[in-house]
Amino acid sequence: MKIAVVILNWNGKKLLEQFLPSIAENSKEATIYVADNASTDDSVAFVKSSFPSIIIIENGVNGGYAKGYNDAVKNLKEDILCLLNNDVEVSKNWLSPIIDIFNNEQNTAIVQPKLLDFNRKDYFEYAGAAGGFIDKFGYPYCRGRIFNTIEKDSGQYNDVADIFWASGACLFIRNQIFKKLNGLDESFFAHMEEIDLCWRAKNLGYKIKYAGSSEIYHVGGATLSNTNPKKTYLNFRNSLYTLTKNAKGNLFILILTRLILDGVAGVKFLFEFKFQHIAAIIHAHYSFYKHFHVLLKQRQSAPNKIKYYNKRSIVLYYYVYKITDYKSL
Repeated sequence: MKIAVVILNWNGKKLLEQFLPSIAENSKEATIYVADNASTDDSVAFVKSSFPSIIIIENGVNGGYAKGYNDAVKNLKEDILCLLNNDVEVSKNWLSPIIDIFNNEQNTAIVQPKLLDFNRKDYFEYAGAAGGFIDKFGYPYCRGRIFNTIEKDSGQYNDVADIFWASGACLFIRNQIFKKLNGLDESFFAHMEEIDLCWRAKNLGYKIKYAGSSEIYHVGGATLSNTNPKKTYLNFRNSLYTLTKNAKGNLFILILTRLILDGVAGVKFLFEFKFQHIAAIIHAHYSFYKHFHVLLKQRQSAPNKIKYYNKRSIVLYYYVYKITDYKSL
């Protein structure tokens, strides 16, 4: 089984200097690619001079995460694609548990390793922790992370488990299935496109797994921090996109409820004096309305939809019931 580790990069020379050595050292089973999204720094020159064995793919434009990866992998022939952020340190033998799952479980399409925080290595990392889920209204949460509460890693998720979505910080997917799904949805640009990809795979009957014995360390927010209003815009907009395309049930009631909950989030930002984030939510809703007819066409052409949630409202559990760890849900 051949693996392609594909690292998407945009003006990340410093990150490549820091993290490529661990990837090169611990990924002997794979072919490593750096897919550069039209960087204006010296990223490409650095990789060519310092890591001549790493193959460089130069994308013509910065199309974000989704288009960047779609363009990068379209001609790759390896059996498994690993979509890996450029701010990740990998551990020794991190690929072995992933390979075992793909070899032994033919219906498993996507696998995620354990994501730990590079700056606090005994804690999970926000972007994916120990595998992701969403509630009925499309709010994501993880084993090891609910909203902004991060669990300490004490071995509680050292297992192999079925999950609903795998983190885009490090997502392994069978190449043929990535192409069958027509890759990532480029209208997302960045953020939550991996949830949409995983959801579409689930709707086709494939499994998504978490491998707790494979550990990586993710910085997170190296390209776009949680305090950036653009991230708020992308998260709120793309969540609505994902629900409209993929969710089972009465779409009108679902989207109306979600829009109301987004309004509640806006009030919270108001009390926190985060006016740019309020504007980001309004902008996200405007974009959603503008593209609603396209999303409906995608929904109508999608295969049979599955029940996608285990918890009706993670907002209720977290903010009302004060449950902050996954195992207490």
